[in-house]
Amino acid sequence: MIRVILADDHAVVRDGLRVLLEAQSDLEVVGAAANGRQAVRLVHDLHPDVVVMDIAMPELNGIEATQQIHDASPSTQVLVLSMHSTTEHIFRALQAGARGYLLKDSAGAEVVDAVRVVNAGRRYLGQKIASTVVDDYISERRRASPLDSLSPRERQILQLVAEGKSSAEAAATLFLSPKTVDTYRSRMMQKLDIDDLPSLVKFAIQHGVTQLD
Repeated sequence: MIRVILADDHAVVRDGLRVLLEAQSDLEVVGAAANGRQAVRLVHDLHPDVVVMDIAMPELNGIEATQQIHDASPSTQVLVLSMHSTTEHIFRALQAGARGYLLKDSAGAEVVDAVRVVNAGRRYLGQKIASTVVDDYISERRRASPLDSLSPRERQILQLVAEGKSSAEAAATLFLSPKTVDTYRSRMMQKLDIDDLPSLVKFAIQHGVTQLD
């Protein structure tokens, strides 16, 4: 039996995926999360075989959550199921440790196949994603993304700040002091050569760290 966790901030998507997967005799949905932070906790508690992961989620996006899951539980495979088809999103997800990437608009029964493939340790790229584009992008890309200059903690704070969290709220989420959050934020803005909060929010949206609702 392949044990699966679903991570998506839309309940209707989680419910639809649960019905689709549990109709299969070899798949069992053992948990569901509404954001990346919950997904990381569930993997720690439940040790699933596969996580079906959305990218655009509050508090901790799916790419950062994938990285944390990959680091803490390498035996758990992550299948990204996203509406984003840009090479930036695809590359960052694969770089973070995702074994598969599938577009939501082509999902359907393909999700079932993809879960089985990544559970077997093989890579799965959705039929609508041109693998040649990914290959070209990965091979030519050592022009590093500005995000690569940030530490995982700085990227987490970037998302929370861009989503409108105060230093105190971000500190409570990450179990840090507000002063520490402020230090991370100023260091991060210095690295990115960004001087004000609106520009930081714009940067976060442009690079897929968060999105406008």
